[in-house]
Amino acid sequence: MNKLFTPYDLSGIKLKNRVVMAPMTRTRTLTNVANEFTAEYYAQRASAGLLITEGLPVSDEARGYLYTPGIYTDEHLNGWRQVTDAVHAKGGKIFAQLWHVGRMSHVSVHGLVPVSSGTQPAVDTTVYAWVSPNEAGPVQPSVPRALRTEEIKRVIADFVKSARMAMDAGFDGIEIMAANGFLFDQFLSSALNTRTDQYGGSIANRQRFLLETLDAIADEIGGARIGVRFSPFGRLYDFGVYEGEAETWMSMAAALNERELAYVHLNYQPTLLAAQTPPGFGAALRAAYKGTLMAAGGFTQALAEAELAKGELDLIAFGTAYIANPDLVERMQNGWPLAASDRATYYGVGDRIAEGYTDYPAFLATNT
Repeated sequence: MNKLFTPYDLSGIKLKNRVVMAPMTRTRTLTNVANEFTAEYYAQRASAGLLITEGLPVSDEARGYLYTPGIYTDEHLNGWRQVTDAVHAKGGKIFAQLWHVGRMSHVSVHGLVPVSSGTQPAVDTTVYAWVSPNEAGPVQPSVPRALRTEEIKRVIADFVKSARMAMDAGFDGIEIMAANGFLFDQFLSSALNTRTDQYGGSIANRQRFLLETLDAIADEIGGARIGVRFSPFGRLYDFGVYEGEAETWMSMAAALNERELAYVHLNYQPTLLAAQTPPGFGAALRAAYKGTLMAAGGFTQALAEAELAKGELDLIAFGTAYIANPDLVERMQNGWPLAASDRATYYGVGDRIAEGYTDYPAFLATNT
């Protein structure tokens, strides 16, 4: 039987299918507050079993890109409430992804020096910041400073506050962004994390920041409403090889298995088949982590069905396919062709917010 379109119980949340819309940065909120376009965008895609929002900065410091909606003020909360109301009205479920970019930021975004596990800058990549006072564009990230030991509790508190606000805004849960070379990934890397305090050195020390954050959020909203996203062996944003990667991920899987979580979300880059993972990694991780396991990374319907049949994954997340296909579930179920998206409009297009965002029609709307 094809599992992709069967219901799934996600820690008591009833998902109507196993299709997940992956988190995707779209830089569409000119005031950094979710608005009516945001609500329409997510509601259009509510036939997915689960929607995961774009990364939502948990503070000014956490922001690395212009025009990304946050979740740390009352205005943010009210903006996201109209989104969750719209999604729930369509029968959908939605998690908020909480985000701190760490060194992947620029002083022009918020007037602050970016923070990281250490002081090594990301050089072969860019962030979307101010090129000049009146021109936004790609800029090399600023050189970061290392978070002081006593500051880590402050950042954890930022995540807890945002998680509480997300639940008050009507989200069904939250996902911690610990993937793609952002802050928690920077702490996990033995190449970037050269600290000598309790957050650096051994694998246990390097994963302490993330685990303390997860535990603190679980105390606030319950572990069953928390997902966490990783990108094992990921190489995005000048994030390189580091010693003991495989051991780090197996240790993390074991630590997470001791906690009550909604799911672990793996982002393979660029696709599942081409990911730089050792042979047998997926099976080993499945054996170490017994909870719900989700994966994203270039999945087609056929590949998704094959992976679910193997039993190593429970949910499959689709990213760019959802940009031009708000009705992706219906298209896959009925064998309808997928629409092509315009990469030129993946990210912010000034005040033409709807362009390439909410203006992609459903298949039946154009083929009646």
